[in-house]
Amino acid sequence: MGRGKLRIYLGAAPGVGKTYAMLSEAHRRIERGTDCVVGFVEHHDRPRTEVMLHGLELVARRELEYRGSAFTEMDVDAILARRPAVALVDELAHTNVPGSRNAKRWQDIEELLQAGIDVVSTVNIQHLESLGDVVETITGVRQRETVPDEVARRADQIELVDMSPQALRRRMAHGNVYKPDKVDAALSNYFRPGNLTALRELALLWVADRVDEYLQEYRGEHNIRSTWQARERIVVGLTGGPEGRTLIRRAARLAEKGAGGEVLAVYIARSDGLTSASPKELAVQRTLVEDLGGTFHHVIGDNVPDALLEFARGCNATQIVLGVSRRRSWQSVFSPGVSATVARESGPDLDVHIVTHDAAAKGRGLPVARGARLGRSRLIRGWLTGLVGPVLLTVLLSQVVPDLGLANDMLLFLTFTVAAAMLGGLLPALASAAVGSLLLNYFYTPPLYRFTISDPKNIVAIAIFVGVAVSVASVVDLAARRTHQAARLRAESEILSFLAGSVLRGEDSLTALLERLRETFAMQSVALLERAGEVDPWTTAASIGTGPVGRPEDADVDLPIGDNMALALTGRVLPAEDRRVLGAFAAQAAVVLDRQRLVDEAGRARELADGNRIRTALLAAVSHDLRTPLAGIKASVTSLRSDDVEWSEDDRAELLEGIEDGADRLAALIGNLLDMSRLNTGTVVPLIRETDLDEVVPMALGGVPEDSVDLDIPETLPMVAVDRGLLERAVANIVENAVKYSPGGRPVHVSASALGSRVELRVVDRGPGVPEEAKDRIFEPFQRHGDVPRGSGVGLGLAVARGFTEAIGGTLTAEDTPGGGLTMVLTLPVAGGTPPVTAELATSAVT
Repeated sequence: MGRGKLRIYLGAAPGVGKTYAMLSEAHRRIERGTDCVVGFVEHHDRPRTEVMLHGLELVARRELEYRGSAFTEMDVDAILARRPAVALVDELAHTNVPGSRNAKRWQDIEELLQAGIDVVSTVNIQHLESLGDVVETITGVRQRETVPDEVARRADQIELVDMSPQALRRRMAHGNVYKPDKVDAALSNYFRPGNLTALRELALLWVADRVDEYLQEYRGEHNIRSTWQARERIVVGLTGGPEGRTLIRRAARLAEKGAGGEVLAVYIARSDGLTSASPKELAVQRTLVEDLGGTFHHVIGDNVPDALLEFARGCNATQIVLGVSRRRSWQSVFSPGVSATVARESGPDLDVHIVTHDAAAKGRGLPVARGARLGRSRLIRGWLTGLVGPVLLTVLLSQVVPDLGLANDMLLFLTFTVAAAMLGGLLPALASAAVGSLLLNYFYTPPLYRFTISDPKNIVAIAIFVGVAVSVASVVDLAARRTHQAARLRAESEILSFLAGSVLRGEDSLTALLERLRETFAMQSVALLERAGEVDPWTTAASIGTGPVGRPEDADVDLPIGDNMALALTGRVLPAEDRRVLGAFAAQAAVVLDRQRLVDEAGRARELADGNRIRTALLAAVSHDLRTPLAGIKASVTSLRSDDVEWSEDDRAELLEGIEDGADRLAALIGNLLDMSRLNTGTVVPLIRETDLDEVVPMALGGVPEDSVDLDIPETLPMVAVDRGLLERAVANIVENAVKYSPGGRPVHVSASALGSRVELRVVDRGPGVPEEAKDRIFEPFQRHGDVPRGSGVGLGLAVARGFTEAIGGTLTAEDTPGGGLTMVLTLPVAGGTPPVTAELATSAVT
């Protein structure tokens, strides 16, 4: 009996349709003759999901009592006894009631799989254990029920159930996910568009990573080293030079030619100290490739062609983009260069594009910031030149021109000494001088073939040769070291200049700064540590790279920043001369961290200030504007109930009318407060339909006296694409505001006209008007212009009207009325003959 197979339906949030998709799969399998049962499915009172359970065999649940309440859980023993081919088990991350067979439902599922039963289950992305902190940061909600990522990764099949945030919010607004009393709270909190978009991206990326893992596992199991061109992956080799931007743009154009193309820019840094590239230029190129939708990678390797090819094959790349070498043409004699080597060794599965650019063949021009270290290959060439060169010269002179003369022989030997000094420094040059003097003595000064000199003049010549050789070697070596030191100082100055510029520009990305630090020194990881006091444990304020340490003493390099902060780096031990630049990075990291915290505190302060302003305005509204009609209602009711006064029918009708007016005012005030709350929380979901304006506007005039409005809405107007309810509320608020300010006997004029692809509704009053500088301010919440009496509203009518108008795709502006007054212009889009949007959703999208 083999192990059963696990299939998981993964969703970004509740309500996307995971359970519905699982039940649909069950019906398909039953139609194919598969023995399938429902082990545990929770339909959450969703009618369409409940309907999908019809026709499926349900295994009875196990009843448990916990703290005086009865609960039901999946009966694992009953399913094992039934032994179906497939079991449906909902909610993979569910925590079982204490007293159950296992603590977690995924453990129950593991037993079913061990028994050879296939399982189909569901889970949301926020329940994966590794994403708990990320989800809490996004949504502000900590997920109590989680499932280890390894459980999900072991699934034989993972299918993503996807839905756009807008569609999911519409489903919730229609009551297809939660009960109506919970919809507003859910839409304004967890199910905000930003939260849903971020969760959706997490789900898509997680599934994409699993697909890549499956592909890599298959390639590894079958020992496949060639590139599979499932999609175009284009690797751009960067040197940090000015041609990098041209290469990135060229690669982006290549990626656009195929669907799903991906650009990976990689910089290969040597492992012998500061990198040879300009950090500023690399930062610019990193930003460019990310703006174009690609990714930037930093790889350490002494052999650049091998490292580049290894990276390309490791990420299953299909193309490599390189620039024409910036080296001089004569330098190709000693080495073919990176581009030519990669093109030669890439093989048939990798296409290599060599792109021309303005810096081709003009020299590298990059600061070689490796201090006085010359590199292993250069030292080897220096020693070979200093030791082997004189020997080969001796053989050549003996066979070709044996009588050239001692002076000419010395000059030729001196040439090799100078060459050894230029290539390998002082020591190879001194060795070359010693070998050359011995060869001159043995082969070219009498007596020949003996290490003695008979002529004193030859002794002086040999001594002068050694002195000149040593002097020239010392001068050349000193010049080379000074050149390298100057290049290092140049690299350091560029780094310090970049840090100073970042301070002036106000850059506050601590992660980006630590990434630049890691790349500059070619380190494995960088962490900024801090603690509250000297005896408190260290905490990580920010980190970058793989395997960052949690204590300064565990790092390869640690640099204190004050008393309670430190910079910890791993990868290698840095020389003492690098700590000056490292100190500048550390100081900048501390400044950026402080700036980030100040910005966060300022943001929280602004939120508190805005909240206080809203609360103050609401308090004013409740304390006066809402209490005024309540006081009138209370007085009228008290009068009607009084036994001391005999009210006439007219008096009684007047008191009842006062009660009705007060109730209407209360309803209008509370309605505006609720509408503004819906706008602020983003829970207004318009249902756009083709609508006749002459049907909506008359309905909006029910709250004003009949003779206070002059209506002119032509029947020939084109239909508009709006939400009828929102438009009616917006027009009602605009008209009521105009009537309130219009003088007696001067009715408000409401007219409409068609202008191209839009329809304009104009509400004209003859009131006092509004100054030009206040026209935008009147649309802000809790703003009442002029000397309008208290109790006439809380200043939300126009704010709600503009919010609803913008929600349905229109605009609301204020203009002066010729002759005095204010005109509100409401612009709406013409429907254009498009069919109305229905509220019904596709069956496949409903859980």
